[in-house]
Amino acid sequence: MMKVECHFHGVASCCSIFYFSGGKSIKGNVRVNRRIRVPQVRLVDDQGHMVGVISTTDAVQMAEERGLDLVEVAPAANPPVCRLMDFGQYKYELTKKAKEAKKKQKIIKLKEVKVRPKTDEGDLQTKCNNIRKFLEEGDKVKVSVSFRGRERAHMEVGFKVVDRMKVILGEDAEIEKDASQEGNAITMILFRSKKK
Repeated sequence: MMKVECHFHGVASCCSIFYFSGGKSIKGNVRVNRRIRVPQVRLVDDQGHMVGVISTTDAVQMAEERGLDLVEVAPAANPPVCRLMDFGQYKYELTKKAKEAKKKQKIIKLKEVKVRPKTDEGDLQTKCNNIRKFLEEGDKVKVSVSFRGRERAHMEVGFKVVDRMKVILGEDAEIEKDASQEGNAITMILFRSKKK
């Protein structure tokens, strides 16, 4: 815990701020030791055994005798549930769990592959190979067929290009959003097939 002196219009007051790794503050609603201001608490000891309802001052004294902290774990209960624990270790475990959860997250990106209405067969094969690679990495792919000038009069050519790409990809990709016209382009969104 860190004490900071705050000055508001020449008047000094004392604020308590909790910090842990990286300088980030922990949840502001976690109250520890003498910051718990209710008359009684339901106490759980450091072994996880229920002690029962006792006065807050007795609970803080018990924590100090054992070299631990009294931490409010369920403030909404009546009386609030507090536990004897090493608060520094508790904060460390919380940050460790948060890091582990972040590692396990898979962020799905939306990659875009652009083609033109006049794209030939060999280039379409190459574009489809790129789409397969993106899908294998777990990303979604947006296929865009863009038109310029007079090409807009023949949008059906773009739909034929998209249909040809569907045939080339086969069962490697599933369609999330089928081909539709958006302004000067035809777009389609694909995701990885779960059949593999």
